[in-house]
Amino acid sequence: MSNGDIVTGEVIGTAILILFGAGVCAAVTLNHSKAKSAGWIVIAFGWGFGVMAGAYTAAPLSGAHLNPAVTVGVAVDTGDWDKVPLYLLGQLIGAVIGAVLCWALYYAQFAANADERNALPTLGIFSTVPEIRNPVANLLTEIIATVALVLPLLAFGRVDGIGIGPVDGGGSGSGDGTVIYGSGLSVLLVAFLVVGIGLSLGGPTGYAINPARDLGPRLAHALLPIPHKGTSDWGYAWIPVVGPLIGAVLAGLVFNAAF
Repeated sequence: MSNGDIVTGEVIGTAILILFGAGVCAAVTLNHSKAKSAGWIVIAFGWGFGVMAGAYTAAPLSGAHLNPAVTVGVAVDTGDWDKVPLYLLGQLIGAVIGAVLCWALYYAQFAANADERNALPTLGIFSTVPEIRNPVANLLTEIIATVALVLPLLAFGRVDGIGIGPVDGGGSGSGDGTVIYGSGLSVLLVAFLVVGIGLSLGGPTGYAINPARDLGPRLAHALLPIPHKGTSDWGYAWIPVVGPLIGAVLAGLVFNAAF
């Protein structure tokens, strides 16, 4: 995979992921949306399908990490960090683009929201907001939830027929540190893994489990001309970045030691 393919694939795939994910949050949150108040299960599946769509699209170009935690977890396991900056760059750019596309798609609803007597907060459409603000508990939640994502994803590469893992030109389990989706089933399994994390572990913080997924849309929220958008909550923003990265390192170390 060339450097250009990696960046291009991660930009496109992550943009699709965020468009679906932020889009389902907007659909459920904003007034004058046909999906208004559809609930948490709808949000969890919307994010899962976003992972599926983004990963299928990006896989031929970049291997479809779409998440700095995945990239770091693979690098910790393999010891290959050469391409990590390219993945992170593509993921952050793609996350911002996806958030901007969501805003454009729901532009009329955002405008109508500003006209409501009690305008709804919009940050939760773009980024995570904890139900109980407790930095230690919030950080721990993101660490555990990210381990629950990255460790199974790495382990999938050791299961015959699934085909997720570091590749060495034809197989999985060792090589240059690039995660590649080798079968149609593999992406679907990852998508359902994300749905499961959302349903089981997402209640406390909204399960960022992906630094780009939170930071990119938070930047977009801060910069976009959203009427009455409120704060972008930069005081909390470090937790959905640092927590998933710590979780990714732990998952990579555990996988390397155990498998």
